[in-house]
Parts: sequence; structure tokens; C-alpha cells
Amino acid sequence: MMNNTKLEINKVNAWYRLNHALKDVSLNIPANDIYAFIGPSGCGKTTLLRSINRLNDLVNGFRIKGEISIDGENIYGDGKSGNDSHYVRELRASIGMVFQQPNPLPTTVMKNMLLPVKERYKARKHEMIERSVKNLKAASLYEEIEDRLNKSALSLSGGQQQRLCIARALMLDPKIILLDEPCSALDPISTMKIEDLLMELKEDYTIIIVTHNMEQARRIASNISFFFEGEIIESGSKEDIFLNPKAERLQKYIKGKAM
Repeated sequence: MMNNTKLEINKVNAWYRLNHALKDVSLNIPANDIYAFIGPSGCGKTTLLRSINRLNDLVNGFRIKGEISIDGENIYGDGKSGNDSHYVRELRASIGMVFQQPNPLPTTVMKNMLLPVKERYKARKHEMIERSVKNLKAASLYEEIEDRLNKSALSLSGGQQQRLCIARALMLDPKIILLDEPCSALDPISTMKIEDLLMELKEDYTIIIVTHNMEQARRIASNISFFFEGEIIESGSKEDIFLNPKAERLQKYIKGKAM
């Protein structure tokens, strides 16, 4: 495995009961990179994303074969099975997840930041508040809402809620941040703020994003994998994918043509 590889996926197959959702998927994701998964709906992008933090373990009938290794450790290796195991809980804590729709808790902004870490860290409350402010600033949000930290997070705009969810994910010092179409429900201005934020965060984190927005992939991704019917059809730098796509299906997808 290359020294700068953060995540190695090797011959992964996954099923939802009889539905073969991932078929011999293999790729390497570098550290401190924004890596985009593109492709039509239902082609396996989110299945792979949710397999990286083992959220699919919660889906009845889901099973997976192959290896997904983070920093050289296979997260599906021997002794790591069981949705309730200590290993799986620690794994999920080390991987931030941001969903398509912003999902702040129905409480104050500050409690949104503190609740995820309340039991994990034994630090004093004022230290956790300082940590919260630091991560709200990292998410380019603090200056906008510093006078609303004790008001409901649901009163924030959609774009602010999504940045709050990113800031909340940072509270657990994740190794990797996973984002599943994080801007699909946002206006263009909010989308650009999220993209600018991700470009800054990649200096400290490895970021994987599922997106249907080809312009977004062009703007922020360094590397891209194109999925189709559970397979990775082509992977490469964004320059290779957009300027010199080899697969006919990828060429059609980029141009918005039927495949």
C-alpha cells in the first residue's frame, strides 16, 4: 500500500439480501484528498460510503465481502464483527458522516456540539465549549451565529445547519469525513460556502463525497470514481475523468446522455 494511501478498498462485494449492490470494487484513496464518487442513482456510491463506517451493518439483510482498510487495518477483519462491538463504536466515532439533508438535533447550537462528545471525553465543560467554538470557526460558521449559540439549531438556514453538522462531526477528531450529497438541498451560495469549507478541511482530513453535481466534482475533487450498476467503471484524477474519459458510459454520463 502506498505511503499516502489513507483508505484501501480491495475486491468489495455487498448485497442487500439478493440485490448485488457492489461488485468487486477496488480503489485507493489518498490522505488529505477530496475524493468524489459519481454515477447514476442506485449504482452503489452510497452503499460503499456507508460501508466505510459500517453504517450498513444496521441494515437488515446486508452483507459484505472483501477488505476495507484504514491506515492499513481491515475494518472488517477477524474479531471486528458485531454491530454493538466496542471496535465498531470506536470506528464510527473516528469517521465523520454528513448526510444529504442537514440533521441538527432539535436543541441549541451549543448542545448540538456538546452532546456527541459528552460521554466520550471527560474534559471540563468550559474546555468542551472552547473545543466547540474552535470547530464552529473551522466550519466558517461561528462568526455568523455567535449570538445564537444558545438558540435552537433549527432556526439556522439550511446551509448553516449543514455547516453545523460538519462542525459537529469534527468534535470527535475524525480520521475521515464522509459526505453523501451534502449540497443537494442547498442554494448556490450555501453550496459554495460548503465547497470552500471542504477545500480548507482537506489540509487536515481525508474527505469522500458522493455527488451528482458534475460541476461540484470539477471544482473540489482531486480524484474521482465513476460507478455504474454496482461497479467502478473508471477512476482517475479529475483531469483524466473530465478531459480524457476512456469508458463510453462515462463519456455519456458527463454529457448528460442516456446510457
